[in-house]
Amino acid sequence: MKLLQRYQDGDRMRHWLVALLFFMAAFSGLAFFHPALYFFTALFGGGAWARILHPFFGLAMALIFAGLFFKLRHENRMTDADRAWRARAGQLLRGDKGAMPPVGKYNAGQKMVFWLLSSCLLLLFITGFMFWQPWFANAFPILLRRIGVLVHAASAVGLILGVIVHVYAAIWVKGTLRAMTRGTVTEAWARQNHALWYQDMTRLRK
Repeated sequence: MKLLQRYQDGDRMRHWLVALLFFMAAFSGLAFFHPALYFFTALFGGGAWARILHPFFGLAMALIFAGLFFKLRHENRMTDADRAWRARAGQLLRGDKGAMPPVGKYNAGQKMVFWLLSSCLLLLFITGFMFWQPWFANAFPILLRRIGVLVHAASAVGLILGVIVHVYAAIWVKGTLRAMTRGTVTEAWARQNHALWYQDMTRLRK
């Protein structure tokens, strides 16, 4: 079985660290999103600790993700191939993978999720400072803080939905999880799902 390197070890470590911090930030944040979810505070030693730790989880997640963003942003720019892929996305959802045009390292769906997650994390990062007591909140007027809370909550929902789509797609396309657990994919997987990237990688290897 021939393999292709898809991710370096450092990228995979950052990915899984971001994933861990995402769940910690999500559970500690959801605990204060609605009273029915307050039981999540038990994971962090109670409400006081959950409130203290939540912004630090979020800050660490955003900063580590920034390293991945600046490395991957060029590969996630939309191209003509992506627009052609997006135009036929309905056929893919109906299970007709053969109708999809060839794509590079990432398809249009993956790129849209990447930009959604990046945008949501940026908004969460900015708005989080607006009501982070007692350090930064007093520097902002009350109206701006209230707007910040709404934007923060909406961005958190967008981030959670984006992560759900990301995880579902990784499980749905057989062989994808291997890329983030071992760093490699089979040539057959690459040829079937990312034909243009496969051509580039095999050309470089030769």
